[in-house]
Amino acid sequence: MPWKEVTKMSSKIDFIRFAQEETQSFNQLCQRFKISCKTGYKWLKRFKEKGEAGLTESSRRPISSPLRTDKELENKIIQIRQKKPSWGGRKIRAWLLNHGGKNIPASSTITDILHRYGYIKEEESKKHTAFKRFEHEAPNDLWQVDFKGHFAMQRGRCHPLTLLDDHSRFSIGLRACLDESGKTIKPEFIRVFEEYGMPWRINFDNGSPWAAGTQGRYTSFSIWLMRLGIRVSFSKPRHPQTNGKDERFHRTLKTELLQYHTFKHFKEAQKYFDEWRMEYNFERPHESLDMKPPISRYRMSERNYPGKLPEIEYRQNDEIRKVNIAGNISYKNEKIFIGEGFNGLPVGIRESEDGEYKIYFCHQKILSVNLRSGEKLKRYG
Repeated sequence: MPWKEVTKMSSKIDFIRFAQEETQSFNQLCQRFKISCKTGYKWLKRFKEKGEAGLTESSRRPISSPLRTDKELENKIIQIRQKKPSWGGRKIRAWLLNHGGKNIPASSTITDILHRYGYIKEEESKKHTAFKRFEHEAPNDLWQVDFKGHFAMQRGRCHPLTLLDDHSRFSIGLRACLDESGKTIKPEFIRVFEEYGMPWRINFDNGSPWAAGTQGRYTSFSIWLMRLGIRVSFSKPRHPQTNGKDERFHRTLKTELLQYHTFKHFKEAQKYFDEWRMEYNFERPHESLDMKPPISRYRMSERNYPGKLPEIEYRQNDEIRKVNIAGNISYKNEKIFIGEGFNGLPVGIRESEDGEYKIYFCHQKILSVNLRSGEKLKRYG
């Protein structure tokens, strides 16, 4: 299947799944996916008649009748386990229930069946302990973003870019990239923003292309996000658990997909990414979500991507300074380093009651300095 058809097919199936959830008006959904309502109803009609086969040659057959005998049940459990080697009793039971299964036994019974047939070893069971993570209150309050470790393909290397909603664990994006540069990922973010809307905050680690190191904390890419009204934050150094849900997503991606495939090139990798991501979001039971898939808790953002960057505005009483090519501003006879990525852009300075000067870029506080005491700069984000 040609590359454009693969990408288009992924969007079609995404549209169908969201339309079935009825989480927003059909007209708004069609506008978000840039199709007419007539086209949207046509896709739904084809899907209703033929399932995914109505949209693509490949389809997943759902369970259409109850499992009638113990042997049939065992065979179905083993079939699912063979297709999903990382799934245990709880996920398999949830999947069967979500797909119309009747009289499904307890998770422990399914686990016993997997033990009996040699699909679960005792040492493997001990590794899986439930862990409750902190989560934000609503979808799109925070997205966690990172690159999964790159790997070799037959032609070149793939750098998987992952965007995960903190509240729902919904995979906003899973993109096969050729490198990790801001130039490469910016179009990917625009595509995601146009389809799902924009979050209130995005958290990154401290590496490129998000953070700048010696050039100041913020890169041109993170500055672009702030211009869009998105708050940018960074994990503490050597604390990967700050982006723990995305790290966990990476392990799931490796366990369920990457370790079983060798890709020819990034287009083939993207095809598999799209198929697996669709299953992860809409079908795969998630233990931290009461064995429901992420779509059960995700809603698209109402913050539309503007296309054009808004004007930079500050409070009336803010002192405004423009950052020079070296990344500095001059204020009260002091040179303050802001970051080279801000070259030519204005920042706003506010004095606080404690004598510190807070430096803002757009909506975000990026720096604090006490000029009287000579304290070192305190960076935010």
